[in-house]
Amino acid sequence: MVKLSGNSVKQGSPSGGESFVVVALGSNLGVREEHLYFARESLRRGGLPWGLASSIHETAPEGGPAGQGAYLNQVLAAAIENVGLSPEVLLTLALEIEKARGRIRAERWGPRTLDIDLLLFGDQIVQRPGLVIPHPRIAERRFVLAPLVELLPDLVHPVRGLTMSELLSRIENPA
Repeated sequence: MVKLSGNSVKQGSPSGGESFVVVALGSNLGVREEHLYFARESLRRGGLPWGLASSIHETAPEGGPAGQGAYLNQVLAAAIENVGLSPEVLLTLALEIEKARGRIRAERWGPRTLDIDLLLFGDQIVQRPGLVIPHPRIAERRFVLAPLVELLPDLVHPVRGLTMSELLSRIENPA
């Protein structure tokens, strides 16, 4: 994983005890950084007033078909009290933004112009067809945890009871 310097667009800073809506952005097709910019601005206009954004990380693809290009990944966080969207509405917005950037869901973990994953919605636990919060693979994905730890290292996973820093440490230092 390569952290691309100078790409942080952090705004504001977390204070203790806040709850956050957290989304992950990824792109490995086309002009990747433009896709991430489009996602950030579209999410803000659509009702996710993110105040924190990690730097952009470049990572090798995990899983999926061989021969994919590297991904750019970024995490955004918004204080939950500032978000007027339900998880379902946010998911619909994310899918619309992906589609607007030409996202085609041809194969699982295949290359994509834009991927927007809803990782956390405060401490809510949701398990419905098409929507699982917290994201079921957040604790396994370094490309999500590393940028998330930049923003909210002490944020606690609502199911696992571990901080994001602890989850990342488990990936980086397996027992």
